[in-house]
Amino acid sequence: MEHRQRLAAARLYLIADLPTLARVLDGALGGGVDVVQVRSPDPAPEELAAVRDRCRAAGALFIVNDDPALAAAVDADGVHVGQDDIAVSQARELVGAKRLVGLSTHSQAQIDAAAGVDYIGVGPVWATPTKPTYAPVGLELVRYAAAHARVPFFAIGGIDPSNVGEVFAAGAHGVSVVRAIGEASDPRAAARALRGAARVVHA
Repeated sequence: MEHRQRLAAARLYLIADLPTLARVLDGALGGGVDVVQVRSPDPAPEELAAVRDRCRAAGALFIVNDDPALAAAVDADGVHVGQDDIAVSQARELVGAKRLVGLSTHSQAQIDAAAGVDYIGVGPVWATPTKPTYAPVGLELVRYAAAHARVPFFAIGGIDPSNVGEVFAAGAHGVSVVRAIGEASDPRAAARALRGAARVVHA
């Protein structure tokens, strides 16, 4: 299946560094994670390739954080950039037309301005130590994205099995998580719980 078709069906997006993925990746993939983004400082290409291969074997998309040249070099499925990173147009030029480009958004204006991307992140919905400099946007921005985003979007920030149902009920296409799987004692069970909430809404 082509990348964008798989993205359209994706509901659960995991963001983690390489040491965390060494512990949780197999369970996360087995529990239903659809997209894996590696957010690790100076990752070795061979380590990324190993994660890529495990994702592909499970049918999950593999995304590199912030570095489109590296994403292309390791044959990732795409790259995710932030508002203060490389411009989307430059990222697209580096990864090519077939790979995915994702962008973080934190406001209605940024959602409206997102152009040339295949998907966006929306958040942080609730306060999270992984994004301490951003104020929580609440479910209202998720509802705004559901009404106005032109591409699939993944809500992010403080989402876990206890509140994920609220996020999908607000109209999220999917959810991105860090700690809910990365710090879970049973990553497979955590992924299943999160993915199960999506099935209720996106049956």
